[in-house]
Amino acid sequence: MRWWKIAGLAGLAGVAATGAVIARAERKRRAYTPEEIRSRLHERVADSATRPEPDEA
Repeated sequence: MRWWKIAGLAGLAGVAATGAVIARAERKRRAYTPEEIRSRLHERVADSATRPEPDEA
């Protein structure tokens, strides 16, 4: 193999590893408790009840 092929494969492995680390951090960040989800849903319902409905064209 030529050196540029090895460098390309190493770069590809680095990108894949970085993507895996970012995905793991995102899953951990989005791991909400049921109470958090419930409170967010209640907030959204309350917000939509006070917001006027847009005119349909």
